[in-house]
Amino acid sequence: MCAISQNVHGAPEVLNETVQPRPEPGPSRILVAVRAAGLNPTDWKHRSSGLFLDRLPLVLGWDVSGVVEAVGYGVTLFEPGDEVFGMLPYPQGVGSHAEYVTGPARAFTRKPADIDHVQAGALPLAALTAYQAIVDTAEVRTGQRVLIHAAAGGVGHLAVQIAKSRGAYVIGTASGPKHDFVRSLGADEVIDYRTTDFRDAVQDVDMVLDPLSGDTRTRSLDVLRPGGVLVSLLPPTDPDEAANAAARGVRVETLLVEADHAGMKAIADLVESGALRAHIEAAFPLSDAAKAHALGETGRTTGKIVLTVDTGRGSDA
Repeated sequence: MCAISQNVHGAPEVLNETVQPRPEPGPSRILVAVRAAGLNPTDWKHRSSGLFLDRLPLVLGWDVSGVVEAVGYGVTLFEPGDEVFGMLPYPQGVGSHAEYVTGPARAFTRKPADIDHVQAGALPLAALTAYQAIVDTAEVRTGQRVLIHAAAGGVGHLAVQIAKSRGAYVIGTASGPKHDFVRSLGADEVIDYRTTDFRDAVQDVDMVLDPLSGDTRTRSLDVLRPGGVLVSLLPPTDPDEAANAAARGVRVETLLVEADHAGMKAIADLVESGALRAHIEAAFPLSDAAKAHALGETGRTTGKIVLTVDTGRGSDA
């Protein structure tokens, strides 16, 4: 099979198209013929530095949408021919930027019939991150006020939709040219982070979702009401954060996304109800993974970037 692999850490050019043995599914695992696989910031961070993974060579990718090719011993949820999507266990389960990948059966659920593999492949990691932050961690309820930073980004644009599905009043931050897009997702207010300090525009929110950390994470404490929660996707940089949060009576959590069968089913349900869609900035063939990484690293994309697999290549070696 074809896989995008790297032997060293570095710029996008370290990614190479390689031929590798097709994996076989062990107990409780399935083999998926990949049709599309999302690209996320964690992919280019691992490519450049290794981050949580210290092994080389390395095939990146956690998002998967495809067709079940074979099932391992004990699998009862799926059979060959089923269309599925899911997130491989993060971070050690990496490897979806290839023609085939194996993963735990319960990391997947059935792909909604009304979206294609590109849409489905864009969702798992980013949507699970948003869902686990908004639903599992913050337990957002109807009428609560939610501030979502980077609301036009991969996690952010899905988080806006998930928060709205919970009945929340949603405020997003984004650059001016992306305001119409964020409003189209359902956001009630949008703040231009380039021209406005969000602390001057919003107060008394119940939850903040922060994919950025740094100064954004520190300043977000100022807009939470007592009892509110800040969920960040990156570690803190302020050594006084815990004391400041305690003084304000707010909670701060740093979330690392987890593979989750129930969460994927909930995401599929939101898709099927029309409440959740991924915006695709661009789709690249698997062989152009380096170009996809370079685009993602500009930090100027809206929504998601996806890699697609050409099913006509027939590389089963």
